[in-house]
Amino acid sequence: MLVFAVSTAVTLAAVGAFVYARTAADLLDTVDAGLRSRAAILVVDARANGPANVNIGTGLIEPDEAFAQIVDASGTVVRSNDIVSGAPMLSADAVGAVTEPTFFDRHIPGIDNITRLLVAPVRTGGRAAVIVGTSLQDRADQLLQLGLTLAIGIPIALVLLSLAGWLLAGAALRPVERMRREAAAISSSDPEGRLTLPPADDEITRLGATMNAMLDRIQASVERERRFVDDASHELRTPLSILKAELELALARPRSPGELTAALRSAAVETDHLVRLAEDLLVLARSHDGHLPVRGEDADLRELLEGIAVRHRSRTVAAGVNLSVEAPPAAVRVDVGRLRQATDDLLDNAVRHTPRGGQIDVTGTIVDGEIQLVVQDSGPGFSPEVLSRAFEPFVGTAGAYGDRGRSGLGLAIVRVIAEAHGGDVRAENFPAGGARVTLTVRDLG
Repeated sequence: MLVFAVSTAVTLAAVGAFVYARTAADLLDTVDAGLRSRAAILVVDARANGPANVNIGTGLIEPDEAFAQIVDASGTVVRSNDIVSGAPMLSADAVGAVTEPTFFDRHIPGIDNITRLLVAPVRTGGRAAVIVGTSLQDRADQLLQLGLTLAIGIPIALVLLSLAGWLLAGAALRPVERMRREAAAISSSDPEGRLTLPPADDEITRLGATMNAMLDRIQASVERERRFVDDASHELRTPLSILKAELELALARPRSPGELTAALRSAAVETDHLVRLAEDLLVLARSHDGHLPVRGEDADLRELLEGIAVRHRSRTVAAGVNLSVEAPPAAVRVDVGRLRQATDDLLDNAVRHTPRGGQIDVTGTIVDGEIQLVVQDSGPGFSPEVLSRAFEPFVGTAGAYGDRGRSGLGLAIVRVIAEAHGGDVRAENFPAGGARVTLTVRDLG
């Protein structure tokens, strides 16, 4: 408001100065027009009757405000109004130098304020000049009145405009203040609160809509993190409870070597589960906005997939599942460790959910600089409620398959690894049965 008031004051002052200057110029033009008219009449009279016989009586000119003199070539006054008859209004040199109608401003004794004079040469039998003049007192009085009006009106206008601006700014910012109070009232305990939007479709409304959208994203993120922590706590509690129960049971009474060995083996299984869960959680925790730092390494696509398949061969044989790998012998540059981890998780899921006598196909292709790895099985596929959220933590693995001994983070890690390579991953079911997961990564070369 201070900046607005200062700017308004400067603007009003500039407008007032312009109006004052414009009015002064217009008034002077009016005075000059009157002098030209009177001078033209006297020049015509001087040419017709001679300079000495010009009629300059009061019938045409007000003697206290407008007056005239007729002077000859030597500067001697031939005719004059009584109010200026005491001396020539202009010197002989000034009059002699005039060749066309010319204006002068002079102080004339007995005349209030500055006198505006117009000298018009007369071509008769001898050189003469008509001098008409008028006091600028009326013009000065009018400008003084205008100046007083502006001096009073501009401050009043400034106060009124500043007050109107203050009220308008307050009304415009009132929705902002209301949204500020509402935003301050939103807390983590009540994340569903939203800002009330004003009815007008303006910048403030759009700002409020943007903030509400941001609050929606924050609430979704908070709920996702809470769900993740709840699921992680549940996953950790189960193996820890089993491990504690096994150890307490082993210590409850003296045990035979066989019983102790069985208890230790059960504890080792649960410990492996905890280690795997901790490692998976660490991978997700190290990711930033879903991206892991990756390190490009040169590898052969076929050798990479066949090496992964070899590690799972014993499991597929034991499960009675046929595993096939098909990929061209192409050089690629990827983070071998991360890509192997993602493929291991996909294969591990496929082996666990493919019935005996089923088929698992691993296919690798390169299209437009992108590497596509497809893991397809003949199992039951993803359940409908899980398919759309298959790559969220504790959904795609434990949620879809419900197996103990798994962390529920496998497919979530696959998604993180895919995004770290600038790619993505998607899951789909076949109508005839079976699931297919397509992992797409960019060649880092």
